[in-house]
Amino acid sequence: MGHTLSYNKNVQGWTSFFSYLPESMVGMNGSFFSFNRGQLYKHNTNPLRNNFYKTQGVSRITSVFNIEPTTVKNFKTIATYGNQPWDCTVLTDLSEGFIESSYFEEKEGNWFAYIRNLSGDDNLRLRSAQGVGSVLTVDDPGTNSTTLNFSFFLGSMISVGDMAYRNNAGTIQPIGLVTSVSTTSFTIDNNEIGLAVPLDGDYILYIRNTVAESYGARGYYMQYELENASTSRAELFSVKSNIFKSYP
Repeated sequence: MGHTLSYNKNVQGWTSFFSYLPESMVGMNGSFFSFNRGQLYKHNTNPLRNNFYKTQGVSRITSVFNIEPTTVKNFKTIATYGNQPWDCTVLTDLSEGFIESSYFEEKEGNWFAYIRNLSGDDNLRLRSAQGVGSVLTVDDPGTNSTTLNFSFFLGSMISVGDMAYRNNAGTIQPIGLVTSVSTTSFTIDNNEIGLAVPLDGDYILYIRNTVAESYGARGYYMQYELENASTSRAELFSVKSNIFKSYP
């Protein structure tokens, strides 16, 4: 596995990586040719984009937003200027997120989307992570209808679709997805491999649906990677983000 690195004499620098690995290359009569496994290929003639030597590939662009590097910031959005949306993965020193290309909406020539947390993210530093309290009793533990009963009114603190956790001597363990909620109890599906079984007296907490309850990405900087597997022409001219200072 390797890459082909290109050099641009006009800017006097290395400008891009390519995933294809030719055995030799030559420019002739305004065209570019390369050899692969003894076969001769003429570039920029295949109507399929992201396709080299009859193998379909993926285009990726990675860069960083690092304005005011000593300040913790919230990165709320990603906006790209081009002819189609790209999948986008973001990473900061404190969080990570993902935006599917289908989440982007076109607005005045820009493709705009809110940064969403990763599905299944159990980062307890998220604003969507909250404590419930100590469970009084547990009915039918280890089943898909395990019910946790509390001695206090739950109100609207927890909802169907939230992921519930138990605190086991300082170790936070997932116990199941909330399937129904009543005034002083809620039911989870606890019948899956890898889930801990809740016990009477456990301290219970939850994290709301991490995609639906996203608040962007928080950190000193944000690295983003755009990915596009389209077989048609894809242009990208600029990438922007809505950024503001994070207040503790």
